[in-house]
Amino acid sequence: MATAAARPMTPEERKVIFASSLGTVFEWYDFYLYGSLAAIIAKQFFSGLDSGSAFIFALLAFAAGFIVRPFGAIFFGRIGDMIGRKYTFLVTILLMGLSTFIVGILPNYATIGVAAPIILIVLRLLQGLALGGEYGGAATYVAEHAPHGRRGAYTSWIQTTATLGLFLSLLVILGTRTALGEAAFADWGWRIPFLVSILLLAISVWIRLSLSESPAFQKMKAEGKTSKAPLTESFGQWKNLKIVILALIGLTAGQAVVWYTGQFYALFFMTQALKVDGASANLYVAASLILGTPFFLIFGTLSDKIGRKPIIMAGCLIAVLTYFPVFEALTKAANPDLYAAQAKNKVIVTADPNECSFQFNPTGTVKFTSSCDIAKQVLAGASVSYENVAAPAGTPATIKIGQTAIPSYSSKGMAPDDLKKRDAEFRKLIADDLKTAGYPSKADPAKTNTLMVIAILTYLVILVTMVYGPIAAMLVEMFPTRIRYTSMSLPYHIGNGWFGGLLPTTAFAIVAQTGNMYNGLWYPIIIAGATFVIGTLFIKETKDVDIYAGD
Repeated sequence: MATAAARPMTPEERKVIFASSLGTVFEWYDFYLYGSLAAIIAKQFFSGLDSGSAFIFALLAFAAGFIVRPFGAIFFGRIGDMIGRKYTFLVTILLMGLSTFIVGILPNYATIGVAAPIILIVLRLLQGLALGGEYGGAATYVAEHAPHGRRGAYTSWIQTTATLGLFLSLLVILGTRTALGEAAFADWGWRIPFLVSILLLAISVWIRLSLSESPAFQKMKAEGKTSKAPLTESFGQWKNLKIVILALIGLTAGQAVVWYTGQFYALFFMTQALKVDGASANLYVAASLILGTPFFLIFGTLSDKIGRKPIIMAGCLIAVLTYFPVFEALTKAANPDLYAAQAKNKVIVTADPNECSFQFNPTGTVKFTSSCDIAKQVLAGASVSYENVAAPAGTPATIKIGQTAIPSYSSKGMAPDDLKKRDAEFRKLIADDLKTAGYPSKADPAKTNTLMVIAILTYLVILVTMVYGPIAAMLVEMFPTRIRYTSMSLPYHIGNGWFGGLLPTTAFAIVAQTGNMYNGLWYPIIIAGATFVIGTLFIKETKDVDIYAGD
């Protein structure tokens, strides 16, 4: 075993890693185009809603792809354990690529009405199903080609693919945006990155067709030991099911929220809360990805020496302890005027709690008419953080900006023309007072501390690499070959699909409800904290496991 670990990588192993990784990069590229363009997609496909609800609903459509990932894991994992790794993830990439291409030619809401968001969500669901089968196949395939003592190093290349896919999507978006200009890009240019994916699909399929089947699967098939019922073996037998549950709550849930906070929520936070323009925010994230991505390989290789568990648990713990101060520092660096205004002139909403609704209207059917709801909706639309103070029952809401108090109003029973006039007056009054109090309408690029922003984002990416770099090897090592594809895929995709994929939507809903732009961080902090405790107490180290034993 020591000799295998010490020898250099063979040409065949390099080809396996390159082909698996490159195909997965393209697949993640397809998936993340949508997330990176959420704000534009909200306007194109959910324009029938108010701007706040449209953005949250666009995030929900993004999350829909994550929600179905576990079902893709079950469906394709079963096929992968019964028929083979190679052809299963060849099918997944075809499904993903074609779904993405169709988004690029899909008419918008203005053209075909409600059919547009419905078709979009169907395509997102197909993408999620495909990705559910993709990751487990690629990770299993590479791990089963890796020599003992090198699985962390080999599979860490797969772990870079999600980040590289995100980076590639940002790069294509940025290039298209710069070439066409902001107006043309928002109108029709956003489609180009989706259409380009057909070329990436062709390259990926060609590469994957040249691969041979995993040696572990070939050996198992030759011996007649393949599973006849991988779902029953994985989830119907307690000895395997308990490992699946532990892998979910003690590993992948925490890994997922750290991953999505560091790479997606940070991007949304800059564009939505800090009002950094989209092109600059994408550039900052892209720079941090370039600097941080090598750490996937560093921590993957290190996990072969000191173990997977201590690195993953350390990443979760550090995230829990540092997220609040780090995001506050990001505010100060990216939009110092906003940071100064929040410190000097706090915004306070004083209202009867019984008047205040949850600020989320995905269907566009709910009309916010109370003075509290109207006040909060105006502040949320301006991305202003505020504190809530309870007022006596029946008291109209007021917004206090610094020392200035502005009474809100109830729109119940108002004639449409009167309401339109009153709304315009109220919004102008709030906007003028916010401006007087130093609240900027957008981040001033001249005042942004670019180096500090990139340093903070790189720190967040390094936390991602700690939790994500070693996890493929660890999940592969937790399950026997005959049910590995199925067993490892489900906890990975429930963790990343549900806990991680719902993070932006949940976090922004928490912010909309509480008024504090940092409160969305409680979601990843609580989940990563739970994973740290459960993983530390109950997960066993796996780096020395023989993955062929017991098959």
